[in-house]
Amino acid sequence: MTERLDSAIAGIDAANAADPNSAAGPDGIPGPKELVHSRVATDWIHRLTDEPSEAQLIAARAHHLRRWEVPRTTYPEGRAGYLKWRRDRKIAHAEQVGSIMAGVGYGEDLVDRVGQIVRKEGLGSDVEVQHHEDALCLTFLQLQSTEVVAELGHERAVPILAKTWSKMSEAGHSFAGELDLDPLVSSALQAALAT
Repeated sequence: MTERLDSAIAGIDAANAADPNSAAGPDGIPGPKELVHSRVATDWIHRLTDEPSEAQLIAARAHHLRRWEVPRTTYPEGRAGYLKWRRDRKIAHAEQVGSIMAGVGYGEDLVDRVGQIVRKEGLGSDVEVQHHEDALCLTFLQLQSTEVVAELGHERAVPILAKTWSKMSEAGHSFAGELDLDPLVSSALQAALAT
């Protein structure tokens, strides 16, 4: 779209390229996990909307910006600890991408808008935030669901997939239906939908 957008994306990618964790993309080629996931989420934004805004594209790219720096294990076990970790990470991601954006010339209004999307403020009523959530859920289903179901087993994976599905829009559901999911994931997802 603009040189400024390209610079912001390059800054986010450079930050995420430092991820010591590895993940394979849809093509099977491994790379730094958050870099791979952010690129896939950006691709989903392009599929979910014909003309994504700069804010949507930047937010998708930065949704888990440098997430590995504060692992889940640094917070208490249990749901309350998980929710606190996730909430704190969203705030941190928004602040970090805001610094990158300001550094390449973005003004406060667009920085604030990207922060709203990254923090998922207005989910369910804000179309861009819903597209963002759909993109993240589709990225999870495409890249991480096989590992999650294998690790947790069918019974424990079902509620996770049910929650993922409940956060998605009809458009997200439609794209999810086109994914070539592992048979074990498909089975768990069917059980999730049945509940």
